[in-house]
Amino acid sequence: MLDKQGIAKRIAREIKDGYYVNLGIGIPTLVANYIPENIDVVLQSENGLLGMGPFPFAGEEDPDTINAGKQTITILPGSAIFDSAMSFGMIRAKKVNLTILGAMEVSENGDIANWKIPGKMVKGMGGAMDLVASAENIIVAMQHVNKAGESKLLPACTLPLTGVNCVKKIVTELAVLDVLPEGGFKLLERAPGISVEEIKQATAGKLIIEGEIPEMVL
Repeated sequence: MLDKQGIAKRIAREIKDGYYVNLGIGIPTLVANYIPENIDVVLQSENGLLGMGPFPFAGEEDPDTINAGKQTITILPGSAIFDSAMSFGMIRAKKVNLTILGAMEVSENGDIANWKIPGKMVKGMGGAMDLVASAENIIVAMQHVNKAGESKLLPACTLPLTGVNCVKKIVTELAVLDVLPEGGFKLLERAPGISVEEIKQATAGKLIIEGEIPEMVL
């Protein structure tokens, strides 16, 4: 199965030349390190940056240069820095081509829960609800199962929702799946060394399997 870096590598293959991309907190931030060199992509950070680069090397961090998850980042030549009001104006005006988010749960009809676990302290929802309400292309980077081994790909989310009918694709440590408009997770690829049966066992929601399922290419 994939580790977090592997999930980020696979998602980086979904980014197309000319895209403006927002990377959410967690695994999605790692995608910045794996964008192919032969394409021109602009990364947007919701705290007010257009033109985010990969993570800095140890010893080269600038504590004043951070992403929305408070991680130190690099800024590419030609980048722009602005206030969060302008940043969310870009998001709400649908100027972002692709949004990559983490999730606690995703339902088989594309609902996402990624901001709160009842009874646990939370700082707030952040920009996730603006992103899922405005984005037309959302890919989720997440673990297929939780720490108890229970599926996070469900018939219906049990946690408070962030957005409804919005997730288009999911990449986990086990698989790549499309969320179909009519409902259901369509299995597209499996992680190296992972069988279709293992993915079936880890998926509580409706899983659609058609033909031979190829291994991911990273």
